Amino acid sequence: MKQEQVRVVGKQPNSRMCFVCGLENRLGLHSRFYQVDDDRLVAVFTPAEEHQSYPGRLHGGVSAAILDETIGRAIMIRHPGEIWGVTVEFSMKFRRPLPLDTPLKVVATITSENRRAFEGEGAIFDPDGGVAVSGRGKYLKMPIDKIADFDRDHEQWVVLEEADDPSSLLLPGP
Repeated sequence: MKQEQVRVVGKQPNSRMCFVCGLENRLGLHSRFYQVDDDRLVAVFTPAEEHQSYPGRLHGGVSAAILDETIGRAIMIRHPGEIWGVTVEFSMKFRRPLPLDTPLKVVATITSENRRAFEGEGAIFDPDGGVAVSGRGKYLKMPIDKIADFDRDHEQWVVLEEADDPSSLLLPGP
């Protein structure tokens, strides 16, 4: 599998209790989200035993959650701090199983956008760089105050700079 090195140009916030990105959710994925120089969003996470279906395999519902979240967050690259994606329609295809206790990458991009909505697609890659799960979705563009009572301080919606944040990522190539 051909791979390419891409430069990280930004990091998105994490929250306190979100299943996908919550830093204090003891059963969550604790994912980190990085914007790379070609306007794709990359999520990095390591699924744990609590995220399994069959022994040693990532649950398909957890795959759906991280893939949907990554595609839905990709709109923040174009509209930082203003717009969030609310899922309207989502579909995915499972190609091969994903392991637990292994760092995995999800890559997402926006494929079309209008005033009210956007569409995106993405994939979860296996450790060898092959597409394990692919998905696409349609999302409404909404400000957070129209979605939920969101207290940024209470939810600890912050970009947490960490010593091991990468300056570049090796991603599967075209």
